[in-house]
Amino acid sequence: MFTARKALCVGAVGLVLALAGCSGGHQTGHPMPTMPHGQSAGASGTAAANQADIMFAQMMIPHHQQAVEMSELATGRVADAEVAALAAQIKGAQAPEIATMTGWLTAWGQPTHMPMDMGHGMAGMVSAADMAKLKAATGKEFDKLYATHMIAHHEGAITMARTELADGSNPEAKALAQQIITAQEAEIVTMKAILARL
Repeated sequence: MFTARKALCVGAVGLVLALAGCSGGHQTGHPMPTMPHGQSAGASGTAAANQADIMFAQMMIPHHQQAVEMSELATGRVADAEVAALAAQIKGAQAPEIATMTGWLTAWGQPTHMPMDMGHGMAGMVSAADMAKLKAATGKEFDKLYATHMIAHHEGAITMARTELADGSNPEAKALAQQIITAQEAEIVTMKAILARL
């Protein structure tokens, strides 16, 4: 009886080891599937990002950072209450979007900054000379410069967002692109109305 029980146990252990060996051999014998060229795992672990998504985030981060910087200049310089409210609104919307896109790039295993050659010619970016003029302006002059430059800045962001909608694959990035288009088109209408009465 003891011998039969021992033989049964040994047989069961052998079966378990054999099954484990088959499973282990399958896992170690084949590499993990890779993402298609230009794609990587998304922040959620299920979405994928193609090169258009990566470029969208890498370019939109510094673009947003400049808009936030411009909006921060309103403190102590702005005269018009509607311009002041708009500056606060733009900063409040774009600062969290910067954090979101930075998180995506980190999750995708991509640098959170653009290669140096990509930074030139980004649509709507305000030149260093114009930023200096904005910093030096106060009152109504600041209001006009801020609205004028921010309209062009927004138009550049909308162009970039439309490119993402056309070429991107990540659903979260495309949703943000649409959100940017909707919000900034409305803000452009507001700023044009402000300029018309200043």
